Amino acid sequence: MLGILAGICLAGSLPPWGWWPLIFVGFALWDHLTASVPPIQRFLRSFVVAATWLTIAMFWMIDLTAPGFVVAVLAYSAYFGVAGAITPRDRVGRFLVFPFAVMLAELIRWRFPFGGVPLANLALSQVETPLAGTARIGGPYLIIVLVVLLGLSVREVFTSDNRRLAVIGAAVAVAFIAGSWMHPRASDTGSLEVAAVQGGGATRTRASGESAAVVLGRHVEATRYIDQSVDLILWPENVVNPGRFFDVDAAGEIVSDVARQSDATLLTGWFYRINDRETVNYQAATSSDGVELGRYEKVRIVPFGEFVPLRGLIEAFSSDLPTADVRQGTGPAILSTPEGVVGVSISWEAYFERRTRNSIANGAEILTNPTNGASYWLTQVATQQVASNQLRAIEGDRWLLMAGPTGLSAIISPDGEVVQRSDIGERIVLTDTITRRDGRTLFSYVGIWPVALYGLALLARFSPIRVRRTRSAETPTPG
Repeated sequence: MLGILAGICLAGSLPPWGWWPLIFVGFALWDHLTASVPPIQRFLRSFVVAATWLTIAMFWMIDLTAPGFVVAVLAYSAYFGVAGAITPRDRVGRFLVFPFAVMLAELIRWRFPFGGVPLANLALSQVETPLAGTARIGGPYLIIVLVVLLGLSVREVFTSDNRRLAVIGAAVAVAFIAGSWMHPRASDTGSLEVAAVQGGGATRTRASGESAAVVLGRHVEATRYIDQSVDLILWPENVVNPGRFFDVDAAGEIVSDVARQSDATLLTGWFYRINDRETVNYQAATSSDGVELGRYEKVRIVPFGEFVPLRGLIEAFSSDLPTADVRQGTGPAILSTPEGVVGVSISWEAYFERRTRNSIANGAEILTNPTNGASYWLTQVATQQVASNQLRAIEGDRWLLMAGPTGLSAIISPDGEVVQRSDIGERIVLTDTITRRDGRTLFSYVGIWPVALYGLALLARFSPIRVRRTRSAETPTPG
């Protein structure tokens, strides 16, 4: 029961609930469950904690693919089971190893299999806390390490007479928070008047031939609501969906007309089939003269949603799957416009910090996240995506625009503050004055490597195999 309670606490700390202090309670309980039991028990108890957390926080995925949901929960729970199993029993060893073991489990989950699934990740719990700023130093991975460390410190306060480790854990977190405040910031290089357009309508509106004309029409109409001069307009992912009712050329004319009438650079999300086996999902930039300036084709595509791994096997269990896979892009995550270099993460890519790092490395001055996340069941995807974008804004020290056809849409500051946010289903245009920014954070330069290498070194030092060998070597031989 304690394992299930710990998992509930972890899930409850994440959006859409966002009761962030619960994550420290969850890790205190997790540590208590695994502190003094053999490795196989540590694995099983950690598996139960993770399975509870992921089942609750990723439950929306059952609407996308029930078999995929079951496989994902079981596989990723095993990752955290291993994290628990390889953590030493002794108090000092647990303080040093467990935070990095959990972080490495998340790191692997965000990359393998099928390119990774970083949904419902632990860092999302802290986007409204002082720990969020540490993303400038070590990204979401440092946040995870500090969250686990503080959870262990909470347990020490209530279960140990000697609270020295708890004080050290809290001091480490405070030191990194202070470091994030002192971190050099990017500089403003000019202002932009921007608009994020949300056409509105019922949620769960997916890209399909039947709804394509309606969705496009809503965004054309909503753009006419803009009653001020703007430089840059963002439309959501796949709202331009040529097919049965209008072809690619006709769609291009509509987009060009909107850009000319708005006298602004228009960023539009396109989605359509290019042959029997492939579709494309890209963001295009159109100038105020109605000329296409460039495209960014989505690189990190959604397993089971935009491509089907192990298609022959999965189709035996589910018929509700895309019949064609999205072609995977290869280019840098930017669009060059008269208003500056715009970083682009399309929908699901917002969960992957390496896509934002790619944008910044290629000169992005602002960030955008066109999405269709509200096409999925419940509000878990949309709210977790806003939280992910808050972290991406902090990591890159950039303004970020997010636009969804039925929500959520947002304008987020470089500090991760949600300056404006829409409601699900409403028709709205979010407008604001933001700034282009120049300069890079430590995390944008070094990425995961300092945290990951330190964690691997700790695991090597405190691994159960090494500990057993050391004890065997120290045991005197009879005679």
